[in-house]
Amino acid sequence: MKQENTILENKNFRPLDLKKKMRPGESVIQSLLFISGVLSVFITVAIVYELGKEALLFFNNPDVTLAKFFGTTRWQPGIGLFGIWPLVTSTLITSAIAIFVSLPLGLAASLFLSEYASPKARSALKPILEILAGIPTVVYGYFALLFMTPLLQKIFGEGVQVYNMASAGIVMGIMILPLISSMSEDALSAVPRVLREGAYAMGATKFETSLQVVLPAALSGIGAALIIGISRAVGETMIVAIAAGAGPNFTFDPFKAAETMTGHIARISGGDLSYNTIDYTSLFAVALMLFLVTLVLNLISQTIINRFRQRYE
Repeated sequence: MKQENTILENKNFRPLDLKKKMRPGESVIQSLLFISGVLSVFITVAIVYELGKEALLFFNNPDVTLAKFFGTTRWQPGIGLFGIWPLVTSTLITSAIAIFVSLPLGLAASLFLSEYASPKARSALKPILEILAGIPTVVYGYFALLFMTPLLQKIFGEGVQVYNMASAGIVMGIMILPLISSMSEDALSAVPRVLREGAYAMGATKFETSLQVVLPAALSGIGAALIIGISRAVGETMIVAIAAGAGPNFTFDPFKAAETMTGHIARISGGDLSYNTIDYTSLFAVALMLFLVTLVLNLISQTIINRFRQRYE
């Protein structure tokens, strides 16, 4: 102790400077990362600005009111019907069906790949699963129309219409399955091995360890996969445009035809629309509503995940 005090009292003693001068290459990388972050924020703000500016032209129309927009259930702007709910409900129904299909299957696949599959089996099965992500969405759309719809008609009878939300939602779930399973598997594999070994030491089985230890520890990464999956499902266009229906229909029956917001934008924008007409500006109102729906769903998902997430430090 006396020797340490002598060293500290020595005026010539200086603590080691552990800070290293940043290399030129590191400063360039840091600048590029900063620019990328600022650019992403700028692009988001620019998108919201453009949508809001054009949507404002729609709401400035004397025939359009918020009461009609949110309080009615028929959408045909060309004849003065401005109820957005037929497009919103069909979007939420197809997205919910997609998540109900993809989330359980994706978690099951990720748990198997992370906890049960051998390295050889994992290296063979994961690329096969991810092949689904490379299939064009238009192919998924015709798969829903020509395969899934006849299958549902055989199971549930003639109550299933040719164009319906159920077949579109199921195939959307198959489409986003690789996304959720891959991201969830990465999150599960990142859980420290010591947590598994501690559970085994307490007498837990492999199944109990997977569900009660590993899964809660990876909930943050799984939640990120879920949020991305929801955004992907809400923003899907070709599957719903081909298989769900081509006309706004306010219904909660998944076996009936209904048009989603993305499907409506794709159908209407493909026609000849004059600038600043009510049909033209209505597209931006629908797009802004789609953006808000996606934002709200992401915020709700993030809140739920933060509520139930378990942190291990």
